[in-house]
Amino acid sequence: MEQRALFGNLMSHLDKKEFSIITGARQTGKSTLLRQLEAYCRQENIPVLFFNLENKSFLAEFNQNPLNILKFLPESEKRIVALVDEVQYLDDASNFLKLLFDEHADKIKIVATGSSAFYIDDAFRDSLAGRKKIFHLLTCSFNEYLKLSGKADLAEELQNIRQNKELKSIKIDYLRNDWENYMVYGGYPAIITEPDKQEKINRLKEIRDSFIKRDILESGVLNETTFYNLFRLLASQSGNLVNVHELSRSLRIRSETVNSYLNIMQKCFHVALIRPFSKSLKKELVKMPKVFLLDTGLRNCLINNFQALPVRTDKGELWENMVFRMLLDVYSIDEIRYWRMVGGNEVDFVLPDISTPTAYEAKFDMNTVKPEKYKIFSEAYPEIPLNFLWINPFDENFFRRIQ
Repeated sequence: MEQRALFGNLMSHLDKKEFSIITGARQTGKSTLLRQLEAYCRQENIPVLFFNLENKSFLAEFNQNPLNILKFLPESEKRIVALVDEVQYLDDASNFLKLLFDEHADKIKIVATGSSAFYIDDAFRDSLAGRKKIFHLLTCSFNEYLKLSGKADLAEELQNIRQNKELKSIKIDYLRNDWENYMVYGGYPAIITEPDKQEKINRLKEIRDSFIKRDILESGVLNETTFYNLFRLLASQSGNLVNVHELSRSLRIRSETVNSYLNIMQKCFHVALIRPFSKSLKKELVKMPKVFLLDTGLRNCLINNFQALPVRTDKGELWENMVFRMLLDVYSIDEIRYWRMVGGNEVDFVLPDISTPTAYEAKFDMNTVKPEKYKIFSEAYPEIPLNFLWINPFDENFFRRIQ
């Protein structure tokens, strides 16, 4: 299978003292990444062992005593890489990692994957401070989508377009067709590699129903139906402000419950809440976040809309969510903000804290771009240039606007 972009970062971190922790939603390919790291280590003669903690024998050994992992290590003068899949199944995963790091980091380097139950635990953050580096595996970028689809020629063409600003591509129509499919069905590896569109939908429904249900159970949610209804509501409102009081009234649950469910959805890597940007004007919004889903295929599955892009009534909302996903390939969630005035003036995305601050406004059609509407923002923040991103008309510059 094609290697994900994150593979190179993980490979470079193998010789660092810190343990490597791979996060991400279920079915994004974390276990596959570990197997690829195992193959790389064997190729480079790096001692390596693979432990899948769905294997009850390993799980019982490590629950009895974290140091039992040392019994499996071969004699070696080199530090041994232990790849631990599904570390959240341990009774106390944080203690397991902390003890091994504090007492045996010279002998063993752990690269671990885990799901939401582990990352919701406060002990993970507190006890592993300075002992781990977190690598976040998203669903596939468009470049990864092309490679997993077996379209290496289009992936190469995409790279050529981005590197050569004058290039006019004879393959632009093929790229547009794949881009529209990517927006509709998203970037889960199993969805990308499935050629049949109906089967793509079936697999997305399986992710929605089976794997998200496991997230719900492991996170201790008592009312599965209400949680799911909130998830669907957020999917239908992607790009909108999150008003907790309105959501609690709509679902007839307490605001505290809404906040708890929102936190779980973020920890499970299904939704992201981005904060408002504000510095100078009195009537800027400063509290309510905006919500986006981390995969557009899952968004479309939750609202049960797999229509082709040209005929969709929600193409503007889908495009804005897609722009957010594109930004995540370059920036962290904390770096991405939005700007909005109480009266309704807004800019979809502001990145004020990067080396060259910038802002983006997503418009599906270029002919709806009206720069004069953003005069208040531009006058208040002249140091932050505003860029417009559109998908129609589709040309080579589409792939050059966010890099």
